[in-house]
Amino acid sequence: MSRMMEMEAFATVVEEGGFTLAARKLGVSKSAISKHVSALEARLGARLLSRTTRRVAPTEIGAVYYDRASRILNDAGVAEALVGEMQSSPSGALRITSPRDFGVHRLSPFLGGFLDQYPDITVQLDLTDQPTDLVADGYDLAIRVGKQPDSSMRARKLTSYGSRLVASPKYLKMQGAPDTLQDLARHRLLAGSDTVWSLCDTNGAATRLRVSPTLCVNDGRTQLEAAVDGLGIAYLPDFLTDRAVVRGDLQVVLPQAPAKESDVYAIFAPGCHTPPKLRAFLDHIAGAFCGHASCAD
Repeated sequence: MSRMMEMEAFATVVEEGGFTLAARKLGVSKSAISKHVSALEARLGARLLSRTTRRVAPTEIGAVYYDRASRILNDAGVAEALVGEMQSSPSGALRITSPRDFGVHRLSPFLGGFLDQYPDITVQLDLTDQPTDLVADGYDLAIRVGKQPDSSMRARKLTSYGSRLVASPKYLKMQGAPDTLQDLARHRLLAGSDTVWSLCDTNGAATRLRVSPTLCVNDGRTQLEAAVDGLGIAYLPDFLTDRAVVRGDLQVVLPQAPAKESDVYAIFAPGCHTPPKLRAFLDHIAGAFCGHASCAD
């Protein structure tokens, strides 16, 4: 006789308060329930139920056994539900948050292919450079750039990108090109809300440079256009500047200094089970980045 069947029969008797109601709930005969419970008590060598003419209740040891057994049965039910869910087609609403520039220029282009492949999934993409709380704000996934200090969350590296100093040929002809990072202090600089630039010097050593921008705007595209218009030197991700550099609208400033690399991660809540909709998105986007640029580790 199955231990799980014995356990389920006993737990149902406790929950329903009697053998008749337990049999009705499980869709078996009352005698079958009685046999399962008797077999369980015999195997354990303990009386688990106190039976009177009016009611059935767990004994002290039966109450202890029921507490643990109910957890085991619940876990078994969850496990079976997960198997069914994992074999079903991913569906449902997926809420994602991403930094604005990365979301617009690197993440958004891959969403069409994902939605075509999974028509039962809907995506809400919130673009913000403000800090967000993944759990409190109700997001399934957050895109983060840089180091990931929060060990309470799960992280999957998606890709990396470089950032570099750029300016228009017109600006460099008028103002001259800087030879060192220190020379930037005499130039017109374009920056976002972060006025501390993480750079690499000509020897490859990381350094942090506080800048005093002539134009400060918290939108990478606007900074790019300002740089193309000759308003100054900007420090921008290569996914924003690549096309302008190829066209000749921008030139790389201090090309002898190595480009700074930033890692991009997908952050999601911990747990042994990843919902199919989230797992499908993670696999799709990781594959898209791997085929489009450098693969994640």
